[in-house]
Amino acid sequence: MNTITLIGCGWFGFPLATQLMKQGFQVKASKRHPDDLAQLQQAGIEAYQLDLANVTTQVKKATLFDADAIVINLPPGLRRGETDYLGYLTQLKNLMGERQYQKVIFISSTGVYPSLNQTVTEQDAGAFNDTSDTLLQAEAIFAAMANSCIVRFSGLVGPKRHPGRFFAGKTDVSGANVAVNLVHLDDCIAAVSLILSRTDTLPIYNLAANEHPTRGAFYAAAAEHLGLIAPQFNQQQQPSKIIDGQLISHQLGFQYAFSSPFKMLDAC
Repeated sequence: MNTITLIGCGWFGFPLATQLMKQGFQVKASKRHPDDLAQLQQAGIEAYQLDLANVTTQVKKATLFDADAIVINLPPGLRRGETDYLGYLTQLKNLMGERQYQKVIFISSTGVYPSLNQTVTEQDAGAFNDTSDTLLQAEAIFAAMANSCIVRFSGLVGPKRHPGRFFAGKTDVSGANVAVNLVHLDDCIAAVSLILSRTDTLPIYNLAANEHPTRGAFYAAAAEHLGLIAPQFNQQQQPSKIIDGQLISHQLGFQYAFSSPFKMLDAC
């Protein structure tokens, strides 16, 4: 494997690209807006504009998709009310055509799991609500491809995503009992890099730190870590699920650098 294409090269994709180049790979990557290509080019990344809402003949003829492996990282934007996500992904698969990749990695979300009082593993996702339906349909577009792997990220923590800002200063917040399911950017990069290097991967992996403190304890500590006002939680309990992210450790020997969300606070 020599060449890797990244579809989407932002908060996660760009540092992944730079890490893969350090490992000796040639990296191609796409951005939606042409003004964003310069950053990629300056880093030595072969940059392409790709707007799936407006695919041109030039894009169809581009060599972006000619690679040994491809990593697809296009967030759905469901909270922003975007509705064409599945159409965009279908368009993307059409552009990939009949190419045979050594690895097809689709970055998904643990949002596929329901809010239940239980620990959930890779096999527990289902059609529970509209958001999960969309995410599962998105996964299915690529899951049927040869050598595919779905990687479901938990809540993301890292540079410019410090969890202390999320609830800071808020009052009457519900769900102090809810378990926190987070993963650090560095662990996401390391896990995807490992999956790219292996031929014995399973179809789906969750990524979530081993420890799951309660929302009440963690977000108070996270706010105080930034010198912000800690949130005040009420007594209303909510369903509390725990994302089990240990399959990748048991099966591929992956070790989380940040096994506790508390350890992530100094690395944001």
